[in-house]
Amino acid sequence: MGNRFFTTICAALIALAALSSQALAQQKTVKACQGEWRANQTEYQAKGITEKAYVAQCRAGTAGTQSTAAPAPATTTAPRTPATAARPAPAATTAPTGANQFSTEAQAKARCPTDTVVWVNLSTHVYHFPGYKSYGQTKKGAYMCERDTSGAGFHAAKNEKQP
Repeated sequence: MGNRFFTTICAALIALAALSSQALAQQKTVKACQGEWRANQTEYQAKGITEKAYVAQCRAGTAGTQSTAAPAPATTTAPRTPATAARPAPAATTAPTGANQFSTEAQAKARCPTDTVVWVNLSTHVYHFPGYKSYGQTKKGAYMCERDTSGAGFHAAKNEKQP
């Protein structure tokens, strides 16, 4: 009787370990969830789902399909970027202080519709082109037209090229 009970307990523990390892293997990474959100960004934004909320749902396993993702309340009142943008343009965390500096990409595009809009880091005086990692992501920054940057003392990042 003792051996049978011990064997049953061991078998149950092994089965439990196998199930939990499968569940852990199926959990998505943050990067995978962000990639899914970006692939359907326009649709999720129209539903009011933020990237942060989607990633949380995705990691929890509740955002497996588009139809089951419940809309999260919008956490920002900033205007949305045009649907043609590669990713949403976050508002600058500090108010732009110089001339021809804008807090949104749309404002800068309205100022210079034929010029390239760049993100300037107000702390380092370096600007970044769309599609690069730091575009719209530094703590102190603003959107500007590229033609206005040299007169304001900014220069392009060394490892970036104009699109």
